[in-house]
Amino acid sequence: MQSSGHRFRDVEHHPLLGENENYDSSSSSSSEADTADKIWFIRDGCGMVCAVMTWLLVVYADFVVTFVMLLPSKDFWYSMINGVVFNCLAILALSSHLRTMLTDPGAVPKGNATKEYMESLQLKPGEVIYKCPKCCCVKPERAHHCSICKRCIRKMDHHCPWVNNCVGEKNQRFFVLFTMYIALSSAHALILCGFQFFSCVRGQWTECSDFSPPVTVILLIFLCLEGLLFLTFTAVMFGTQIHSICNDETEIERLKSEKPTWERRLRWEGMKSVFGGQPSILWMNPFAGFRFRRFLLKSKRGGPEFSV
Repeated sequence: MQSSGHRFRDVEHHPLLGENENYDSSSSSSSEADTADKIWFIRDGCGMVCAVMTWLLVVYADFVVTFVMLLPSKDFWYSMINGVVFNCLAILALSSHLRTMLTDPGAVPKGNATKEYMESLQLKPGEVIYKCPKCCCVKPERAHHCSICKRCIRKMDHHCPWVNNCVGEKNQRFFVLFTMYIALSSAHALILCGFQFFSCVRGQWTECSDFSPPVTVILLIFLCLEGLLFLTFTAVMFGTQIHSICNDETEIERLKSEKPTWERRLRWEGMKSVFGGQPSILWMNPFAGFRFRRFLLKSKRGGPEFSV
């Protein structure tokens, strides 16, 4: 809801739905409740392939670190400590990825731009609201329509195929954690690769791995390339996300040079609004706020919500 012509560039000025239009108002009034009882999942071919590739690459890195570098090592504590640290980072990264992918990013209910809904808003005289012509919803301030999710998303930052979802108001925290843990695990893998190459060259590739020297070299080189690529990409993305949160400006708003009509939450206020509450160790926990029993009830009662 807004009182100025703020987003003339991305909102077409279609009239709100009238009484004689063929749209089911009962479905719009219950759409928000229905969404709350379903699992959010985007059925996009490219996004699903990218998400599976992300998991496979993390599993590959875990395989090389565990079975090529750590288990053959004669130093028990070196293998134990690094194995626990790397596997914890991998689990946290994949958990953050799942929560980013399966969390509603802040979708506006479809088709809520009905006469009944307009009357319930109790608008002031002269107050202007906009309707998205693509998903037929009342478009809140700072919401943008995603052509892949086919929904308007509150505080939409961007659509990321690697998590097969939009990054928006409700899942940005998990996306930030995902980029952070992938960057940390990539850096850790690169350090371990450096130590492994040094020990293998010093020992003339005799007892540095249970695999043959050519296979070991290929596995380590591929892991180094993967680690460098992931570290560069996720570190840059992590820094961009933190900068956007601290400036209370999404990537779309920055690219469109939209002038803020909202009261900005700067620095720590922005961080607290995204991660919730005062700074604590829970900010680093992708499982915080997750209710497994509620997740099972949603699965049995509503099933997955596919956005097509």
